Amino acid sequence: MRFTMLLFMSLCFFSVAKADETVPAVPVKFGIQNFKIDNTEHIALNFENFPKWHTYWKNPGDAGLPVKNIFTVDSKEIKFDEVEWPTPRRFIEPGNLWAYGYEGSYSFFFKLSKADLNKLNGKTIELKSTWLVCKHICVPGQQVTQFKVSSGSLSSSTPNLMPALEDTILTERYNAIPKLSPLPDYLNIRLVKGKTPLTLVYLYTVKNTTDTNFLKDTNLLYAFPQLPFDVKHENLKIAATNLEGQTEVSWDGEYQDPPMDFPKDGKFKKPFKLKFLFNDPVDQKTKIVEKSFSSFELDEVTVVAAAEGAPPAESAPVSATPAEAQKTIVVQSTNTITYYLILAFFGGLILNIMPCVLPVISIKLFGLVKYKNESHKTILRHNLFYTLGILFTFIVLASVVLSLKSIGSQVGWGFQLQSPTFIAIMIMGLFVFALNLFGLFEFSTPGGSKLGNVTTKDGFTGDFLSGVLATVLSTPCSAPFLGTALTFAFTSSTVEIYLIFIMIGLGLAFPFILTAIYPKLVSFLPKPGNWMNTVKKILGVTLILTIVWLLDVYNALVDGSSNLIKLGTILALIFAGFLLAKKKEKWIGAVSFLLALGMFVNISTTQFIASTDEQTALIRDKQTKGLDWQPWSEARMNDHKTNGQLVFIDFTAKWCFTCKVNERLVLDTDDFKSLVKDTNLKLLIGDWTKRDEVIGSFLRKNGLVGVPAYFIQKKDGTLVNLGETVSISKIKEHLN
Repeated sequence: MRFTMLLFMSLCFFSVAKADETVPAVPVKFGIQNFKIDNTEHIALNFENFPKWHTYWKNPGDAGLPVKNIFTVDSKEIKFDEVEWPTPRRFIEPGNLWAYGYEGSYSFFFKLSKADLNKLNGKTIELKSTWLVCKHICVPGQQVTQFKVSSGSLSSSTPNLMPALEDTILTERYNAIPKLSPLPDYLNIRLVKGKTPLTLVYLYTVKNTTDTNFLKDTNLLYAFPQLPFDVKHENLKIAATNLEGQTEVSWDGEYQDPPMDFPKDGKFKKPFKLKFLFNDPVDQKTKIVEKSFSSFELDEVTVVAAAEGAPPAESAPVSATPAEAQKTIVVQSTNTITYYLILAFFGGLILNIMPCVLPVISIKLFGLVKYKNESHKTILRHNLFYTLGILFTFIVLASVVLSLKSIGSQVGWGFQLQSPTFIAIMIMGLFVFALNLFGLFEFSTPGGSKLGNVTTKDGFTGDFLSGVLATVLSTPCSAPFLGTALTFAFTSSTVEIYLIFIMIGLGLAFPFILTAIYPKLVSFLPKPGNWMNTVKKILGVTLILTIVWLLDVYNALVDGSSNLIKLGTILALIFAGFLLAKKKEKWIGAVSFLLALGMFVNISTTQFIASTDEQTALIRDKQTKGLDWQPWSEARMNDHKTNGQLVFIDFTAKWCFTCKVNERLVLDTDDFKSLVKDTNLKLLIGDWTKRDEVIGSFLRKNGLVGVPAYFIQKKDGTLVNLGETVSISKIKEHLN
């Protein structure tokens, strides 16, 4: 799916300008005038970008926002007949992002019919033009212009507009606008199923030409925006006497309202008339062509990635023979989902020994001790409810992921821990669990209603909630195998997302499923007794320590605002409420609970203003440990590549337990500091504690959907993905 406005605005504010690059006072100049051609009156909107700054076409590419012009009269939008936009060019931005748009001077034209002139004669028309202009950083801009049209003339009192252009200039620009033309017989466009799930591929051939001179800084074929197709990069090559191109297309129908399922039989419910901008190398003219597709071919095509940072026509493979030329595009069989389901299962299984889940797993093991002398049927039921709690929560998580994707958001593993409200709920829930373990009150917990008593009650609700809690606390951790399975899930269809998440849940619950079937597996556990009262208080302390960690995460999410004090007050009120619940002054306890609820509503509805300071608390903390960690950005990566420097990149988050373990064992050690000094290694850190679409997009592009994630960028810019775990030897191996 195309990056959303939120993603690209994040990119704008987190990109770092070079020291010698500044933002011009006026990145885009704007003017408006009337223009007559072919006996038709037009409104001409003239733009002039500051040198080397660019705005965006209708299809902006990997990122960006198209220029937008909205006309209103008396606050009601009016529509004019818009002439086709000028031909865009291609820009390769840092991180191999392809953008399509405009540099220099250009104009947009709107036709004024006689009916328009009669209807609007003498009325004040307001035009709101918005754009995003980019170079080393991106700057949103807008111009609100008020004008009138009367007797074929246009007048405006809005100050600081560009002077009117000569008619000869506008005529030249107007005549250069691409026109709709018949599909040439030497251009063949096919639509074929891609090998990657939910993808299609445009395959196109221009026969009897190998001339690419006309295609400098531009694509052979641009696709106009058309839902549910999301177009990727063009890859162009010379094959014998022809030019051949391929462009991957993601199917975004799953996220539309109503959803549009990917047609497995290759047949669309309704034909799509697809529109392309064709830079014709034969007659060296740019034209618009259309082709209708009622279906696509079911052969699965592997897309060859276009060369990074270089125009495709210059970097694409050129073969000496037709046979060699055809090796680029390969037809392969469908890849089974079984492989990813197995990875998901083992990833979930390994989560049981990750530090995030240990507090809850310990409580569940405590429950197994309690049930040790119970019947096989009772043990089976307890573990079944624990498993149901896990599976239910994973299904809810999958549903939330799909909902967020449907509105254009990009999400990753642990995304809910980037929400202050969710963290606050977690803190309050764990606090209540801890108070129960300390004996302040009793309810049915994973170990029964009275954990120190050999006689148990069912406590199935407690088992279910324990499964929910284990799942929620597992999301800050990324385990081996899990990253690959999750990346596949987050980029797959609805059914596959649910299957992967359910399989992770089964892996997390598997030890307890196994002990339910074979209760003798827990024979090594001690017999239940009064010692359990002491252990449950120890478990309560582990939950308090977990709460301390979550409070630190919450503090980072709200930038140390007064909400942290309010959350602490809520916990005090909850404690008072339970303490007074059995006293004569029960009404005071009830008031405490109501005050806690009211204060929670207050903090959960507070709008947080995102800090634009790239030096986050996590990064500042890392810098105090003796190494020069700098905030990550693709611009910084590009700078280090230009300077031929080795780079180590750490993507982490306050809420990531696995990150903390890796830091303690590897990144905060003297051995790592010596390695950094000996190799002159540059250090970048990406803080994903808060939601950051730029980091999320980069991780997804490199096959990951969560943290920790570690990379090495070599001197030539080659990026090596080290995965979720690192060691000194592993880093040294790839540095060499």
